[in-house]
Amino acid sequence: MKRFLAYALIMAMLVMLCGCSSKENPEDQNTGKEDDKIQIAMSFDSFVIERWQRDRDIFVSTAKELGATVNVQNANGDVEKQKEQIEYFIKKGVDVIVIVCIDSDSLKSTVQKAKEEGIKIIAYDRLVANSDIDLYITFDNEMVGTMMAEALSKNGASGGQVIMLEGSPLDNNVNAVEKGFLRVCEREGITVLDSIFCDGWRAEIAADYIYDHEDNIAKANGIMCGNDNLAGQVIRALSEKRLAGNLPVVGQDADLEACQRIVEGTQTMTVYKPVDMLAKRAAECAIDLANGRKVSGVDVTTINDGTYNIPYIGLSPIAVTKENIDEVIIGSGFHLKEDVYLNMPAK
Repeated sequence: MKRFLAYALIMAMLVMLCGCSSKENPEDQNTGKEDDKIQIAMSFDSFVIERWQRDRDIFVSTAKELGATVNVQNANGDVEKQKEQIEYFIKKGVDVIVIVCIDSDSLKSTVQKAKEEGIKIIAYDRLVANSDIDLYITFDNEMVGTMMAEALSKNGASGGQVIMLEGSPLDNNVNAVEKGFLRVCEREGITVLDSIFCDGWRAEIAADYIYDHEDNIAKANGIMCGNDNLAGQVIRALSEKRLAGNLPVVGQDADLEACQRIVEGTQTMTVYKPVDMLAKRAAECAIDLANGRKVSGVDVTTINDGTYNIPYIGLSPIAVTKENIDEVIIGSGFHLKEDVYLNMPAK
C-alpha cells in the first residue's frame, strides 16, 4: 500500500509538471506580440475643439490597420503636462511621437531630447518651430486666412472695416492664417478696425469682446473668428443684440454647429478641412518613419521651421457656404444632412 501511494504521488507530480511546462503564459505571449508592433504616441493640446476627436479616431484606426499601436494622451491645454507626456513617451521608447502642440517654444528642448533617443517626431496641424522635426503635416493655413477674408469681402466688407478675433498667440497656425487674411484685406481695401487674441482658444474671450465693444461692432462690416468655436460664442452674443445674421461672421473647422448656423443664415462661411485625409496621411507617414523610411509622395515639399528646412505636407482646405454645403459637407459624409438641417423647418 505504501509503495502504491508513493507511486501515485510521483505520477501526480509528473502530470502537474508537464501541465505547467506545456501551458503558455498568455500575458507573456501578448507582451511579446505588442513589443513587435510599431509604437506610436500622440499628445493632443486638448479636445475642446470638436475636430480633434475626429482626427484622433481616424489616426488611431488607420495606424492599427497598418499594424501599429497608438497611445493617446490629452494635455488639456497645459503645456507642462504636454511636456510630461512627451517625457513619458521617451521613457517608454516609442518609435514615433505625434504632437498637436500647445506652445512651440516651450516644447523645443523636450522634442530635442526625444530626437536624441532616436524617436521620430511629427508635428500634427501645428508646427513645433526651430526643432528640425521629421514631418510637419497640416492644412495650408495661409489659404484658410485668404478664404476668410474673401468671404467677408464678398459679403459687404470690401472697402469697409472688419474685426479679427484670433486664436491662441502660441499657435503657429494663427500667424499663418493672419498673414493670408491681411493680404486679401490689403488687396480689397479692407481696414482692420481691431484685432485680439483669444488665449488658449477660449471662446468666452471672443464673446466678451462683443459685449464690451459695442461701438466697434456698430462700425464693423464683418467679423473674422479664429475657429468655429469662437464664432459660435460671437454669434450668440450678437443674437442678444439682434445682430445675428446681419453682420457677416466667418470661422474654420466646419464644426456641426457652424454648419447648422450657415444653413440658418447666422454664420457666413466656415473653412472645411478634410481631417479624415489629414489623419490617414499622418498615420501612413508615421509608419514610414518608424520603419526607417523617409516621408515621400507628390504632396511632400519642404518648409523652414525658423531654423531648419523640414519635410512638409500642406493639404488644401475648402470654403463652405450655404451654396455648397450640401455638396462639400454632406456629400463627403463629414456631417449627416439631418444633423446639418436639424433646426430648419422640413420642406
